[in-house]
Amino acid sequence: MLRGALAFVLVAVGVSAVQAQSATGDRLNVVATFSILRDWVRNVGGDRVEATALVGPGADAHVYAPSPADAKIVAAARLIVVNGLGFEGWMDRLVQASASRADVIIASAGIVPRQAGTLGAIRTAAGGIDPHAWQSVRNAKIYVANIRDALIQVDPPGRATYEANAAAYLQELDRLDQEVRRAVAMIPPARRKVMTTHDAFGYFAADYGVAFVAQQSVSTEAEASAREVARIIRLIREQNIPALFLENAGDPRLLGRVAAETGVHIGGKLFSDSLSAATGPAPTYIDMMRHNVAEVAAALKLRIPNSR
Repeated sequence: MLRGALAFVLVAVGVSAVQAQSATGDRLNVVATFSILRDWVRNVGGDRVEATALVGPGADAHVYAPSPADAKIVAAARLIVVNGLGFEGWMDRLVQASASRADVIIASAGIVPRQAGTLGAIRTAAGGIDPHAWQSVRNAKIYVANIRDALIQVDPPGRATYEANAAAYLQELDRLDQEVRRAVAMIPPARRKVMTTHDAFGYFAADYGVAFVAQQSVSTEAEASAREVARIIRLIREQNIPALFLENAGDPRLLGRVAAETGVHIGGKLFSDSLSAATGPAPTYIDMMRHNVAEVAAALKLRIPNSR
């Protein structure tokens, strides 16, 4: 069904590409697969780029189904930015169906991938690569450098702009990394344990020393069985996990069942795979990371230092 719909779109691709180029003027038309990547493209590209996200704020890239409109967007792009690490299983088919001639950059290139599954994580498939590398600010710097280099390659006259913007943003990320480390340092080591609705925070755990026990696998498509729910409850009791968190793209029902059985506190909402809308608490990557660490600290009944 999807393949047929996308093929039908190809009749109008040439017209839509011209329209898109006219709409963006002289700006470089860049398509990112999801909202976090688009935020980085905007920070590095500035006024020289027009950045679009296929999977927008609050949406879940794990279960995303491309539409014929997405094929038009991809066909008109000069540069396509993808996460890689198996995150966008639908993207290769979409690029092929759109007949796009855009350069495609894997923004996570150079990052050492980790295996799925953190402390006590529940997953339906053994092993696998965890694609959520952006949850480490140090990894975010690699993403940004890759995006900078790709923009320069596609738009050499913009080199000075892209290098200056990237340098300024990388300094912001250095400050952010220190903020997160100060916040975590205030949490007693024995309390640095939380449970989330899927295994999206392994890179955060590895960098900052907070154990994330996941109810689901690295994909939100997975559902925990009754046996897995029983294991989750046992883990909470055995490891004395202080708080449970719902993610912005997660299903609250399982978390509610576990909380009812264990009496563990449910903390605020964490953002894992997407940003919030502009009016929400996490409209940018930096806002997202600050929001998440603040929610974790608050749920553990600790205050974090004023980092602004």
